[in-house]
Amino acid sequence: MSLPEPTFDYEACLGACARGDQRALRRLYEHDSSRLLGVAMRIARDKALAEDIVHDAFIKIWRGAGSFDPSRGSARGWVFSVTRHLALNGVRNLHREVALDDAHEYVATADDSVEFSARSGQIQHCLEQLDPARRRCVLHAYVDGYSHSEIAQKLDTPLGTVKAWIKRSLAALRECMA
Repeated sequence: MSLPEPTFDYEACLGACARGDQRALRRLYEHDSSRLLGVAMRIARDKALAEDIVHDAFIKIWRGAGSFDPSRGSARGWVFSVTRHLALNGVRNLHREVALDDAHEYVATADDSVEFSARSGQIQHCLEQLDPARRRCVLHAYVDGYSHSEIAQKLDTPLGTVKAWIKRSLAALRECMA
């Protein structure tokens, strides 16, 4: 005879997340990540994209837990709604993207010389400090104008990784340029 599983207290978990309790986020992840992945998979129909959506959902849940209002619905519903909306937006955004010709792709190499105006030497130096894969991400995004999804496809790298690389690389470039 097995004991019934204790009911998960979503509201208390979100409250703890709002107070900065990382263990609460871990408990939520352990309890619902597979179910949320299922929600994202049904909408996105792509495992890598669904995994990125769930990753982004947990970040959004962590950052937005304080905005949860129990008078507007259940905490569980809010968690699943965050994931569902991110998945729908992700699919919508994929359909809006315009495919770019590979002939216009910029491939960064050690010999590349990119002309910059005022602080070209410093910018070049700062770009060279980045890991080559991360430098390619930044150049694809800001020189070629590729979306994060396009960069992920071109580099065969998960979307969440590309987003994180670009974010961290921009922070490193800002620090280097200061």
